[in-house]
Amino acid sequence: MTVKRIVFLFALLGLTGCLDRDLDEVGLITDEAMVVTAHPLASAAGARILQRGGNAVDAAIAVQFALAVVYPDAGNIGGGGFLVLRQQDGTLDALDYREKAPLAADRDMYLNEEGEVIENLSVLGHLAAGVPGTVAGMVEAHERYGSMPWPELVQPAIELATNGFPLTEKEARKLNERRADFLTYNTRRPEFILKDHWKEGDILQLLDLARTLERIRDRGRAGFYEGPTADLIVAEMERGGGIITKEDLTAYDAVWRDPLTAEIGDYGIITMPPPSSGGIALIQLLTLSEDYPLDAWDWNTVKTAHVMVEAEKRVYADRAKHLGDPDFYEVPVAGLLNPAYIRRRAASISLEDATDSDDISAGVPAPPESPHTTHYSIVDPAGNAVSVTTTLNSNFGSTVFVAGAGFLLNNEMDDFSIKPGYPNSFGLIGGEANAIAPGKRMLSSMSPTILERNGELFMVIGAMGGSTIITTVYQIILNVIVHDFPMQGAVNAGRFHHQWKPDWILSEWGALGPGTALGLWWKGHKVVPKPSGGIGRAAGILVLPDGRLEGGADPRGDDAAAGF
Repeated sequence: MTVKRIVFLFALLGLTGCLDRDLDEVGLITDEAMVVTAHPLASAAGARILQRGGNAVDAAIAVQFALAVVYPDAGNIGGGGFLVLRQQDGTLDALDYREKAPLAADRDMYLNEEGEVIENLSVLGHLAAGVPGTVAGMVEAHERYGSMPWPELVQPAIELATNGFPLTEKEARKLNERRADFLTYNTRRPEFILKDHWKEGDILQLLDLARTLERIRDRGRAGFYEGPTADLIVAEMERGGGIITKEDLTAYDAVWRDPLTAEIGDYGIITMPPPSSGGIALIQLLTLSEDYPLDAWDWNTVKTAHVMVEAEKRVYADRAKHLGDPDFYEVPVAGLLNPAYIRRRAASISLEDATDSDDISAGVPAPPESPHTTHYSIVDPAGNAVSVTTTLNSNFGSTVFVAGAGFLLNNEMDDFSIKPGYPNSFGLIGGEANAIAPGKRMLSSMSPTILERNGELFMVIGAMGGSTIITTVYQIILNVIVHDFPMQGAVNAGRFHHQWKPDWILSEWGALGPGTALGLWWKGHKVVPKPSGGIGRAAGILVLPDGRLEGGADPRGDDAAAGF
């Protein structure tokens, strides 16, 4: 055996170490209401709204704006997201406030004269930004489902930005790591974020952002898409070579869509439709998994992990070919979710050997008969549930602050297929369905999801993590409904990920049980360690048999559960 092969085997066996996370850990349990977010101050803001009589949507709005202050690398007003809702009476809804390509965008805007991709043009700087949707989304959610006055929901974020808040160790480190990019890609130095060295406990005060939030508080949608804030956005675009105009801002609309639903065993799945790829992929994965005795095989054993990985390869291949903005491309939703189609895709799975990704292509579903994100989950005292995933795409998005307005712009244009067959910053391959077009929404992996059990609310779940969002949510759901973990233990548990291309299993250190990585290698899989940061970060709520709520806050970040 060669030295290189021996070293690889030792590295592989290293992946089977023990995680320092309790799989049996039970999270915060409350009697009536729960909020789980990526930051303790945002969770507290949402819980206070619920204590004052607000509903789940009211709390979601307060959380969204609070995250824009205390979690600037993903919480946002300069990005977008998806919201899935289940009312206590069974009413379902889904809100798409995903960003849009500017009207001046074109399919080859990130290519040079030879047709090659210009490195980083779709990732960093002004041209990477899509038209933000977050503020419009929150206004739409409030108009349809809110119960408290709008100003009261924005005010907690204003107070956090005005008074300042202490940085966590993780947030201080991330600000230090991106200092050079903040200097390189901003047309005016964002002094408020450029301290020589941030450390835990330092107070971050965001006065320009506070004034922007005040305009949103006082004027709603017009406080962002018109007036001084719109002027500042357009001026920033003009200085930095971006293409978002006032016409783009006034034309932006958030869209209500019918959520995807599926029955899998005793569970009802309620999740996001396109332009999310997450809902379709998640239903495909759970449907396929139902045909294998994963409970008998046990958690993260060779057989269990092998089948999950083989399922993921096929689902991500479908994602690359068939999914895009349904307003621009006829996504074959019914065909992709047809159980017969899903099982045909599974027929080529061998329990003995890995399938080479080059031998897997997208399926041909029957025509219908008719990175960087953050997630929060909320259940209010009445039993209304909201699952929200929101994003700037990469950490700190394009790294461009709107000068004078104090908020970051997204780099969501990279989520388009900037060149069919060319991988984006998350390594995802895309095709014509997700090509750039003016006014089009880019494909997303965000997967906000709600589960029912026997017709009753059972779980609220979602995650951050770019292309790993889908597999993160998939594994957490299986951890609960198949392996019987508590919510916190299910979120704690080590994770792995496969997305068809590149053809390897990305694994957290210690995620695979003793011998599993070696067993997968013998079947022909390539297993590589996630170098840092873990895979995904999730926020979950589980309804216990006695009706109480258990929160699952991810130990990979500063996430926290709050409630009463």
